[in-house]
Amino acid sequence: MTIIGFVGSVFSPYYKRSGRDIPLDHCSINVALYGDKHSRWVMTERGEQDSRQERDMLSVGPSAMRWDKDRLIIDIEERDSRILNPFRRRVKGQVIVYPEMINTRNFHLDPHGLHSWKPISPQARIEVKMEQPDVSWKGSGYLDSNHGDEPIEDGFRSWHWSRAHIGKEVVVSYEGRRRDDSHFASALRFDASGTPHEVDLPMVAPLPRTFWGLDRQTRADRGFARVVKTWEDSPFYARSALSMKLFGEPVMAVQESISLDRLVNPVVQLMLPFRMPREK
Repeated sequence: MTIIGFVGSVFSPYYKRSGRDIPLDHCSINVALYGDKHSRWVMTERGEQDSRQERDMLSVGPSAMRWDKDRLIIDIEERDSRILNPFRRRVKGQVIVYPEMINTRNFHLDPHGLHSWKPISPQARIEVKMEQPDVSWKGSGYLDSNHGDEPIEDGFRSWHWSRAHIGKEVVVSYEGRRRDDSHFASALRFDASGTPHEVDLPMVAPLPRTFWGLDRQTRADRGFARVVKTWEDSPFYARSALSMKLFGEPVMAVQESISLDRLVNPVVQLMLPFRMPREK
């Protein structure tokens, strides 16, 4: 399961066409629930009149995420309203995130500090209680945030990201190519307290291209990783589960790849409203 709260959605074709002047007028809460019988996907954009942002909360339509002391509560009340989708299935439930480690450091992804990333809680405990569909579980999770002072495609051409839990520690690798064609890459190992330590990058592990021909890669011992499952496969973005060894330990990892060159392709921009409609 993946949940993302967007304020000024970087993927929104409506926000792009508007000139990106009012981020709060282009908000959404994306919920992706994976499973053979219970899969759901929603990302309905809503305007300023239906969105509210405060220091410790974000509400978008009937859904919201808010900090309650030391836990993050996410209330989901959505309906799959993708264009040409006849089912319109509800997605309703609550997810509670209990951070098990806290990181206070913010990482700049470009020399000018226009794009930043903060892994708030590299390791967390989660409780999922869904009503629609009827599924519940407890497990481990991850919480981060991203911020940009310019369109994401102005800063980057592509990037690859992955995270893996190694005992009580978490390893995150982050690399990509900026718009000026310079390359950036780093590997961080968060100890049990949440303190990040820069470590040597493992070898590049090429991964098979997706159905849409998207390039993807990760970092792993001996440069080898196996794709267990591809959850998201779109013309410009992919999210997958991997099996590999990292610093000598066998791990399962979550991996993401994105092509911003593809995102801004006019054909992809025409396709996006079918995937992420805007509520009037």
